[in-house]
Amino acid sequence: MAFGQDFLKAFFGNDYLKDYRHASKTFRTNGYGNSPRFKFLFHVYFNLNTNGIPALRNIFAAGQSNTIGVLVKTIDLPKFRVDTEVLNQYNRKRVIQKKIEYQPVTIKFHDDGDDLIRTMWYNYYSYYYKDPNQKYRGLNQTDGTLGVSSTISNGFDYNARDIYAGTRTVNDWGYVGESYSDGTNSAGGKPIFFRDITIYGFNQHSYAVYTLINPMISDWSHDTYDYSQGDGVMEHTVTLQYETVKYYSGAIGAARPDTNATGFADPALYDTEPSALSRPGGTRSVLGKGGLVDTGIGAIGSLANGDVLGAVQSAGAAYQTFKGQNLRAILQQDVLDIASRTVTQPGGGPRNPNDWFPTPPLNNSQTPDFSGE
Repeated sequence: MAFGQDFLKAFFGNDYLKDYRHASKTFRTNGYGNSPRFKFLFHVYFNLNTNGIPALRNIFAAGQSNTIGVLVKTIDLPKFRVDTEVLNQYNRKRVIQKKIEYQPVTIKFHDDGDDLIRTMWYNYYSYYYKDPNQKYRGLNQTDGTLGVSSTISNGFDYNARDIYAGTRTVNDWGYVGESYSDGTNSAGGKPIFFRDITIYGFNQHSYAVYTLINPMISDWSHDTYDYSQGDGVMEHTVTLQYETVKYYSGAIGAARPDTNATGFADPALYDTEPSALSRPGGTRSVLGKGGLVDTGIGAIGSLANGDVLGAVQSAGAAYQTFKGQNLRAILQQDVLDIASRTVTQPGGGPRNPNDWFPTPPLNNSQTPDFSGE
């Protein structure tokens, strides 16, 4: 009898046996608002101070700031440490806070074949420090390339020993970051190289932004060549210090490159053409996305907007996709798929429309302009 009662409880449901409704409500509610973000969906924008340092405009062509961000392999998000102290208030412990410390973050770049990341580092290095700025073996002063060797005169001899010399040819060594009008004409001293570095984390057509203000490089490490690593790739490891962090959020825009997430989806670096499977008539289905019904709706919408060519393209794609196919069999399979998804839906109710149609973007809020141009 006990077995039969337990069987009935399990069959009809009770307070102790649950389906997947809890997870569904937790992570799918409010357009998947509680679902965690993915680590690989991110974009980084490096805001070079081309206004304060005009020479950078000649070194980095238009759009190369976007390319720098694409070459990021990994990047840490900001880290904070609050300096606290435990005091004694008549034997009661009181915790007070005194200051906040911004912990360093680490970035790893690909060592690219175009030398863009090395060029960025070399210009940062030679901008703040005079050690690499003298000519050596008749090569150009700071750009690290051979140039027209016949027109270059020999500069300072790095190999010369002048420890006991009465005079020195060059005295410009080491850090010279605050030299007035040192090629920048700034009354406040030498402008900072990076105005900011912005990290975008993407999720459900929206982004979360962390902006590192006035970042400076505290450590730069090139990689190691190694014959034993047949499948290894070279990278640069960078440690940054920064002065503070700004937080923003917003929605990804429709423009390409994106006007909200600066530098994201630049057609020069991203494939912005929609997949063939997402186009009306591109999938072998009657009721599903990109199928016959979707094609008809898309064609009617195109005609209503005066886009005759778009309607013809949709119809042509559908013709090629369904040419020689058994429409009845395809429709039967669509119905079975929809029925299967409805039955397996947690709670037994109809399937969430978000599974069939993209989640609409969130309202944009406080979208800053990080271009610096």
